[in-house]
Amino acid sequence: MKILVGLIFLIHALIHLLGFLKAFRLAELRQLPLEISRPLGYLWLFCALLFLFVLYLFLQGKSWWPFFAIAAIIISQSLIILVWQDAKYGSILNLIILLISLPAMGSFYFQKKTEKEVTRLVQLATTSTEATVELEDRAQLPEIIWKWLRISGVNAKSEVAFVRLRQQGRMKIKPDGDWMPFRAKQYFNVKAQSFLWTTRVNTGSPIYFDGRDKLMNGQGAMLIKLFSLFPLVNEYDNDKIDAGAMQRFLAEICWFPTAALSRQISWEAMDGNAARAELEINGKKVSGIFNFSEEGKLLSFQTKRFYGGKQDSREETWKVEMLGFKEFSGYEIPNKCRITWKLPEGDFTWLELEIVEVDYNKAELYPN
Repeated sequence: MKILVGLIFLIHALIHLLGFLKAFRLAELRQLPLEISRPLGYLWLFCALLFLFVLYLFLQGKSWWPFFAIAAIIISQSLIILVWQDAKYGSILNLIILLISLPAMGSFYFQKKTEKEVTRLVQLATTSTEATVELEDRAQLPEIIWKWLRISGVNAKSEVAFVRLRQQGRMKIKPDGDWMPFRAKQYFNVKAQSFLWTTRVNTGSPIYFDGRDKLMNGQGAMLIKLFSLFPLVNEYDNDKIDAGAMQRFLAEICWFPTAALSRQISWEAMDGNAARAELEINGKKVSGIFNFSEEGKLLSFQTKRFYGGKQDSREETWKVEMLGFKEFSGYEIPNKCRITWKLPEGDFTWLELEIVEVDYNKAELYPN
């Protein structure tokens, strides 16, 4: 796809070069019988060079290339109108480039917006990352939580205050839908109980979605855009979304288990190898049940969560199953998970993910 788009830029640049050659009589061009003045010839040359510059930016992966592409399209179309009979079919290439550039421009603004939100997330940090964690700090923890923390490698580790990680996997948007691959980045401010998750979801066609899920100060928000431009979901200032984001944060402490020692999380032992956790942020509370093996390995998390954020959304069981484990920086965490809605009409497994990279206490944006 990238090669094809690059060829379109190159071909359109060469077409505009013909206008320069015609104006200065450097070539005999029967395709352009109309005369082109020398001043306009310079403009045709400038447009050709501008498209070549767009090609260079595009191949270099510069996110701001579409702004130059739009400028080139405006100049190009103005020139085409002046010699419409000879060059009208160039409008087709301009339209194609426009349709490629607009989603790329939307992606640029989406990325800048999330970068600002991650910067804010970093600024929420209030605690030094140099403190060490001792399990004895929370002597009232259920025995199974002690086992889990030890088997995860928590004892005498630096306290985790910030986490960034990369994910990949596949998801569905409805039970009978097709699986769609995705890649995601996620940032956690552990001390502020906040996160930001961004993803690009491909559909197996030119259609794609950009998504952002976040929790800050106990408030959740969810945004999904088609082609980075058209909002399909934009939920915020919604108690159901707030609760869902908090429940997600609670489930995902499995990737930074020192958070289990937070004063915002209280634990209660249950029958078998299970413990109930309650998270409180700014007076709002959510809870969920962590299930473990006899040795203390985390097997699953489940809670009652609103299935959607609409007024009539109902609470259903939301279950996260841990399918694999991997060590990152001394912590053994679940690196493969499956997430399922337990609905009355049957199970809806909508997400399967793999953690491919984790950085602890590195409060920086990932490079693009």
